[in-house]
Amino acid sequence: MTTQAGSLAGRSAVVSGASRGIGLAIAQAFVAQGARVAMLARSAEALAAAAKALGERAFPMVCDAGDAGAVQRAAGEIEERFGGAPDVLVNNAGLFDLSRISDTTPESFARALNVNLVGPFVLIRSLLPAMQTRGSGHVISIGSIADRATFPENGAYAASKYGLRALHEVLRAELRGTGVRVTLVSPGPVNTSLWDAIDPDARAGFTPRSAMLGAESVAAAVLYAATQPAGVNVDELRLSRS
Repeated sequence: MTTQAGSLAGRSAVVSGASRGIGLAIAQAFVAQGARVAMLARSAEALAAAAKALGERAFPMVCDAGDAGAVQRAAGEIEERFGGAPDVLVNNAGLFDLSRISDTTPESFARALNVNLVGPFVLIRSLLPAMQTRGSGHVISIGSIADRATFPENGAYAASKYGLRALHEVLRAELRGTGVRVTLVSPGPVNTSLWDAIDPDARAGFTPRSAMLGAESVAAAVLYAATQPAGVNVDELRLSRS
């Protein structure tokens, strides 16, 4: 669909992890710009409430990002809802647990990889062919400072986010010149409910929540990338608190 640069009016988007935090802020920003948004998340109740608050252009789709089969089924529902691939895919769903490598179980390590890396891969693989056939589309992945820096207790999370950055870079190389754009948005710490169980204010070496980015700031960066003219690809945005 051809639209004026700077507008998402009439366009379609998918946002994973959309029931709260960064994902919800992105969905809110996209709907406010006139987009139709398929909102994916695992929690049916929270997702339904979030979508209802956004109105008729928001469509809740219950999906566990760590279940490849569920992600594949969601991709089919998305194409049915929009009559093809969405204009924008935002891979945001993420799992963030802190644990030293010696204390990390194989199951929890695999779960982090499945949610943060395999889930995005399955969505991309499912929706990309129709984008390529159409000659337009935009894949935006939400990375982290942990996709390029290492911290203690971040073994599973960093492995998954480094992998997501590599996936982005390979995808960018493969899609250059096709009309399908690829962007990685890598924020520093963001004040969302993911930190509730960790309580960074009480732990030495952690950024206080008051000094973190807000979810709406990350959403603004995603919106910036998504609303550039069709001939402009924003390869990567690294965000920090000013």
